[in-house]
Amino acid sequence: MDAFCLKCFGVGDGWPSADRNHSAFLYRFGPVSFLIDCGEPVGRALKASGMSYDALDRIFISHLHFDHIGGFFMLTQGFWLERRRRELTVHLPAEGIAPIRQMLDAGYVFEELLAFPMRFEALEAGRPIPVGHVRVTPHPTTHLAGLRASFQARHPQPFCAYSFLLEADGLRVAHSADMGAAKDLEPLVREPLDLLVCELAHFRPESLFAYLRGRPIRRLVFIHATRAIWDNREATRQAAADALPGVAVSFAQDGEEIRLG
Repeated sequence: MDAFCLKCFGVGDGWPSADRNHSAFLYRFGPVSFLIDCGEPVGRALKASGMSYDALDRIFISHLHFDHIGGFFMLTQGFWLERRRRELTVHLPAEGIAPIRQMLDAGYVFEELLAFPMRFEALEAGRPIPVGHVRVTPHPTTHLAGLRASFQARHPQPFCAYSFLLEADGLRVAHSADMGAAKDLEPLVREPLDLLVCELAHFRPESLFAYLRGRPIRRLVFIHATRAIWDNREATRQAAADALPGVAVSFAQDGEEIRLG
């Protein structure tokens, strides 16, 4: 738990928003730091944080909706212009690797211009990824199941989406990213959690509260809320607190740092 910090660069949902950035979260476990998702304007947020461009160890992309990857290209241009030198691995759904490489080339951010090696690795469900002393395990969600059913015949791609379990030194943190239903959390909540960072855009909040009732969770932080929920977030927070006694419940805001004591 030493020096754990979650810096929320963007907590908004997929809709245009004047008061929330799109999904981007910087996790720090002591000397290890990585991004989960790169919604825009993550490049500006990273620069404003004062963090060294060489300090970022990895990037994880949960799925390929633009509110989760739209800032990746400007972030990479920033790595180039700020002369990052450390090798960087980007973990993402396999279906995104070729088109993202193509888009970087189309934007003239050629591999030869980068002062560091950038590698892309496909996420595999249930396969842990070591990042220093931290273990990051992706688990599939049903977030894109509806799109898959409607469009896979015409657009034959896997429609993959992932959540993440983060473990280090006895600390267990779950990051839902986008889900299709509350039950997508099952592999994350089988054992006690110190922190659950959970979206509130793709199912009724009451279904989530019912699913989590009785689960050993120390703290629950909501992200990616719909506009209606965001505008009435205190009522939703209170409903969650009433349904989940003993769990500290809050909504994250852009720029907030979340620590565990």
